[in-house]
Amino acid sequence: MPQKKIVLIYLLLNSIFINFTFAQKINEVDKIIAKYPKSFNTTEKLAEKIGKDFDSDAERARAIYSWIAFNIKYDYNAFLNPPRVQGFSYSSEAEKQRKIKQLNDNLIQKAFNSKKAVCEGFTALYQNLAEQLGLKCEIVRGDSKTNLRDIGRKTTSSNHAWNMVFVDKKWRLVDVTWGQGYYDSSKGRMVNDFNPVYFDTDPDYFFAKHYPDSGSYLGSRISKEDFLNGPLIYNTTIENDYKIKSPDSGIIEVKNGDKVTFEIKNISKSNQVFYLNKKNQPVKVQNPKEKRGGLEFQILMDNNIGDYITIFVDTNSVVAFKIVSK
Repeated sequence: MPQKKIVLIYLLLNSIFINFTFAQKINEVDKIIAKYPKSFNTTEKLAEKIGKDFDSDAERARAIYSWIAFNIKYDYNAFLNPPRVQGFSYSSEAEKQRKIKQLNDNLIQKAFNSKKAVCEGFTALYQNLAEQLGLKCEIVRGDSKTNLRDIGRKTTSSNHAWNMVFVDKKWRLVDVTWGQGYYDSSKGRMVNDFNPVYFDTDPDYFFAKHYPDSGSYLGSRISKEDFLNGPLIYNTTIENDYKIKSPDSGIIEVKNGDKVTFEIKNISKSNQVFYLNKKNQPVKVQNPKEKRGGLEFQILMDNNIGDYITIFVDTNSVVAFKIVSK
């Protein structure tokens, strides 16, 4: 076997081994953090504990994520009724920076002590703990896509914030706000449900749901309009690495009777694939074909299809599109 090919195979196997070992360590971090106290006297005490229990930057970054996600809950009432923006006066740049720091410190302490926050509190607390442990960390503000109405949305104001942490010579994407749980509209309340997928998320998936205000934070530059017009993906898509190949737009323009082709990578005929019609009845896709490591199928766009169509794989929602009549 040529030496070049041997080297490539070695590098590939070594990469797979490193990723597997990293995943094992991360799972151990979560188990250890789950046994931590729910409260510490100060953020310094928590940072000190994490620093003693974990050696690597990757483990420490994950430990911060896990502790916050386990113990800080999203304050949905504060989201619905945001406090008035605090203004202040200053006579010098030094005084301005001092007052900004005081406001940020108050935000961090409120989240840490009350165990409740919106995304600003989550991100500020994550950054604070990361920097205490010697990690470079930034807060990124921007837009997000979380529900069907976001597909093709025209309003483009920022509504979310997340973190980037520098680990092993690479900026890692972190959204601990989404890692702690989700809002269940059917129950009208937040559900605490730890989700690890928003720590060091693959940029392709992360930026399908997040759009930073500053283009410098984007892996590949797309327009805000393209972001909002893209399909809506769900946590299951990220967890199982389901790649949506077709349609590439989240807005499907059709005439009654048209057939639309869908292609999703990393699923097969052994998976149960269906969608809901406008009466919320499940409809199994017909004659799916395995193609290029995924599944291709067509759906007839008729009067049984509503304003949106969501594809499910094994009872889990995977991707949604907006249907527009030509």
